Parts: sequence; structure tokens; C-alpha cells
Amino acid sequence: MTRFFVPFLAVLVTALAVSAAKPASSEAVIVGIGDQNPQTFQDQNFRSLGVKRTRVFTPWNSIFTEPERLDTWIQAARRAGAEPLIAFWKARGDKCPARPCTLPSVKAYTRAFKAFRKKYPGIRLYQPWNETNSNTEPTGKKPKRAAEYYNAMRKSCRRCKVVALDLLDGKNMKKYVSTFKKFVKGKEPTLWGLHNYSDTNRSRTKGTKLLLKLVKGEIWLTETGGLTSFTAADGRQILPASEARATRATSFLLNKLVRIDKRRIKRVYLYQWRKTNANDRFDAGIVRFDGTPRPIFNLLRTKRSLFR
Repeated sequence: MTRFFVPFLAVLVTALAVSAAKPASSEAVIVGIGDQNPQTFQDQNFRSLGVKRTRVFTPWNSIFTEPERLDTWIQAARRAGAEPLIAFWKARGDKCPARPCTLPSVKAYTRAFKAFRKKYPGIRLYQPWNETNSNTEPTGKKPKRAAEYYNAMRKSCRRCKVVALDLLDGKNMKKYVSTFKKFVKGKEPTLWGLHNYSDTNRSRTKGTKLLLKLVKGEIWLTETGGLTSFTAADGRQILPASEARATRATSFLLNKLVRIDKRRIKRVYLYQWRKTNANDRFDAGIVRFDGTPRPIFNLLRTKRSLFR
């Protein structure tokens, strides 16, 4: 009895040790942080979180129109060891839905993407268009053209990982996805993007669950987070300034919302590290405009295992 028990105990201890050595977060969502400012990657608070995934949205033709600005961000991300997810969007200066609001031809779009790939062959994660179904984008009412951009990107880079649609959780999401699918060539996409600010900041799951129902495959929350304040373009204050509310929203996102389908919701890209300028009506900053940490930052410090 004793001779049997001792080796059995040794095997059990070894098994437990191996189990303990496995990452506790192996099934947890992967978290990254998106931000437009290349200086973000030098921020010591940012670096202390160990961020390994990041995202930027850049004009679809930026490889031609602002190559230095684009390259500054990409090189800063590279030096920080952060894997970039590149999302294209409207041309600099476009004011959709007002004019100018340029919807590039598929030929022009493909030419720009191929030039981008030629200069940055090591980048493999892409989104054909940022917030495709938003009326602030030229693609807002053009799901067919969005599908054509997706088709062109897939054809131009077979080895790239492409997020089919980058959707804002608005009222038109269901119709937009349905039309988009009709014009996709080949197999139905297996990777989709969602900006679920509405769910996150209203402590609900409605929009996220709807996309899970509409599509198959993985979903990445490519832009989301707790909003400290938000003012509509017409001056209406949608969310008055509150760092405490923004922190609660981010906690809801990471502790509950991403868990409604852990098998399919694989990544979250929080936006943003610091708001673009002091007068910006959109503020989802993890740190204040002066760079000092907000309570959200303290929350994220407890979630550092997710930044992998």
C-alpha cells in the first residue's frame, strides 16, 4: 500500500505542477491598445503594461499622401515590440457625411494597398476599412464596395489575416452584414471586427450578441473601451465627464462582455491611450491629456496577464 502510494503521490504532484505552469489565461481574451500617437509607445506607463498588440487607422491612401507620418507610427510600434493591426479609412480632410467624402475606386484602393504591402511586407494584420457602416465614412451606405475592398485585399495578400468588416454597433449592422456577404467572393469570412462602445458604456450585450448571431467565426473587438466623456457633433452631451463611470464600463467589458462567448471573442483593442487633443469631444483615454494615469489604468494593471 505504502509502496504504491508514494510513486502515485509523486506523479500527482508532477501533474499538478505541469498544470500550474500553464498560463491561467490560456482561454482568456487577448487585449491590446490602439492609439494614433507614436509617442504613446515611449510612455513608461504604457510600457509597464507590457502591451504586445496595437492598432491604428490610417487614410486608405496614406502610403502616397503622408508616408512620413505613417512610417513614424509603424516604426514606433516596431521598436516597442507591438504587433500592429492596420485599419484603413477615409482620406485626410474628408468630412463625411458632408463633402468632401471620397469613395475610392477598387482599382485605386488596390493600388494603394499593394504599395503599402511592398513597403511593409512584415505586417500581416489588416482591416479593409475602419467603422465601415458608419455614416461618417464613405462606405457607410456602400456595403457592396466594402466587400469589393475585402475581396481585393484578400486577393492581393493571401498570407494576410484580414478582418472582413469593422462594424460600429449601430442600427444598420444587420442589413449591412447581409448585403456585404452577398458580394464576398469565395468562402464566407471567418474573422469580423466590432466597435461595441454602446454595449460597453451602457452595460449591455445587445449589439455584441447580434453580431455573434449574424456571422460565423471569430470576432475581434477592434475598438472599444470606457468613455470618460462624449459630445455629439451637434453639441449634445451624450456622456458627461466621469472617470469612475469609464472605469466601470471597462471593467464590465473585460469581466463580463467578452465572456458571453469566450470561444469566439478572441481579441479586444482598447481605444485610446490619451485623447488626441484637449478639445476633442471624444475622450476614452486611459491616461489624462496631461499623461497622468486615470483609474482605468489602475484597473488594467490588475489585468496585465491579458496583454500577451
